[in-house]
Amino acid sequence: MSKILILGGGGMIGQKLAKRIIETNVMANSELTLFDRAFTSNALVAKTMTGNLANPTTAKTLAASRPEVIFHLAAIVSGQAEAEFNLGWNVNMMAMWHLLNALKVEHEASGCTYRPRLVFTSSIAVFGGPYPEKIGDEFLSAPQTSYGAQKATCELMVNDFSRKGIIDGLSLRLPTICVRPGKANAAASSFFSGIIREPLNGFEAILPVADTVRHWHASPRAAAQFLIHAALLDTKILNGRRALNLPGFSCTVAEQIEALRHAAGQKAVDLIKSVPDETIINMVSGWPRDFQPDRAISLGFEAEKSFNEIIEVYMQDDLST
Repeated sequence: MSKILILGGGGMIGQKLAKRIIETNVMANSELTLFDRAFTSNALVAKTMTGNLANPTTAKTLAASRPEVIFHLAAIVSGQAEAEFNLGWNVNMMAMWHLLNALKVEHEASGCTYRPRLVFTSSIAVFGGPYPEKIGDEFLSAPQTSYGAQKATCELMVNDFSRKGIIDGLSLRLPTICVRPGKANAAASSFFSGIIREPLNGFEAILPVADTVRHWHASPRAAAQFLIHAALLDTKILNGRRALNLPGFSCTVAEQIEALRHAAGQKAVDLIKSVPDETIINMVSGWPRDFQPDRAISLGFEAEKSFNEIIEVYMQDDLST
């Protein structure tokens, strides 16, 4: 029986991923373990472990079980990483360093036969402007935020430890995941979900930026499928380039709102209130807007083709009834 470990398994994407693995039986005959700092009372029932991944001892304990597949989703989000500089580097970068070194110990102890597949959730924040109209697979990774720098550093570590044969890793540059269920988090991008989620549930939503802002999105359902597809991918065809720009859908906030109007009517749209926030406006102005992810598409990764589809996924999977 193979072992699957989801780091950040208590979070939204971690729970979506675990649920999809269990329900589809896509990784048959596997033992699934979820690791996080804590789990909510309504978390998916599965084997769980709690602790702090930034602690080297924790990393050693997790590596000692020698999981064949590791999904590394654990992180603090963009706004918090920018506001709490030391914490961001400790959680988003040093935790990866401790984990990789713990896996290196197990690799060597096994006679170099243990080499787990590690799928890391990176971010489009690894890019910085000025941007072309569409970011292609050859565009330079030059982050302009602490969060982006932390994710880019982890990408380099995943690539180098893979090159050395210690792990078999991939870094997935996720679009902004939307519509996220539950309460807003500390991510500067959380309003992209909030302006859809809150009105659909009958609550007012704050829009801190102009409706001309354009961004790159995919649903939580797509994110879970990205991760599973990456876990099963033949990495030999990557030719050593293990970071991938993933598919998504690019649209303006105005187009998001129009999709909401189509799904729920003007009454829902009227719940969106424009309250400009200069801090968020400045951050968003430096974010990527559109991609041409030909490489990932050729490898079989798929996402929604419209924002209407993204809203439909939320209504099917997460809308309160």
